[in-house]
Amino acid sequence: MRIEFFGVRGSCPCPAEQTRRYGGNTACVVLSADGEAPLLLDLGTGLRAFGLTQPTDGSFAGSALVTHVHWDHVQGLPFFPPVDRTGASLDVYGPTQEGCSFAEALGHLVRPPYFPVTVGELRGRVSFHDLGEGELAVGGARVTARLVPHPGPTFGYRVSWDGVVVTYISDLQAPRDLESIPEVVLELASGADVLVLDAQYTAEEFGLKSTWGHCTVGYSLAVATAAGAKTLVLFHHDPDHDDDRIDQLVAQAQAASGPGGPEVLAAYEGLVIER
Repeated sequence: MRIEFFGVRGSCPCPAEQTRRYGGNTACVVLSADGEAPLLLDLGTGLRAFGLTQPTDGSFAGSALVTHVHWDHVQGLPFFPPVDRTGASLDVYGPTQEGCSFAEALGHLVRPPYFPVTVGELRGRVSFHDLGEGELAVGGARVTARLVPHPGPTFGYRVSWDGVVVTYISDLQAPRDLESIPEVVLELASGADVLVLDAQYTAEEFGLKSTWGHCTVGYSLAVATAAGAKTLVLFHHDPDHDDDRIDQLVAQAQAASGPGGPEVLAAYEGLVIER
């Protein structure tokens, strides 16, 4: 399996000279295996960068798993050139919302007066699928979707594909004690080859934003260690963390992991992991 990172930030895009090395686009990760259509994890602004690598002749076909409908995870959809071509197709799966369907929720975001066209006006076929907790097959991938703590319905995904397990929990509300770990999170991450996990805050920042729906770097490492994940990819970087700050945070996490602990990486745009 090939895991490619096109957007790694949380909350809002932050392109600038001081974020150039890690990147300023929001969440978008792409999984691929030989002979299969790509499987996208979230549709943040990094989706546009992925689109620049794909054909725009109407031949694009793929699927996407959306964790939740906050702006930073869906804002890239109308800026994805491959699906604005006759013949192209994208199947988008996401959690049923409170009071409306997943399709209706995204429809509210991509329409006038907030955007000049609706999703239905794109020339390709974009199909939305409401998803509940459980398992589904997407091509050759086996996907487990479970609700995880975060404001609004939010999924964590466990993807088993081509003999590799990737767990993707882009947003996770850590407990105030930064110690207890929800059983659902351990189940999703158990023995994962690659765990991509929210690591937005330092402990000091979490103290100021403990209800904003995210984790600290240290808590993410604790989750990976407890779950027995082989590789932890720190993800959803805070827009206020420049490249030098992320360098410091990942170095601290690598030192804390130590021999026998999970390998620790910080996600950056252009990172490719092959397993």
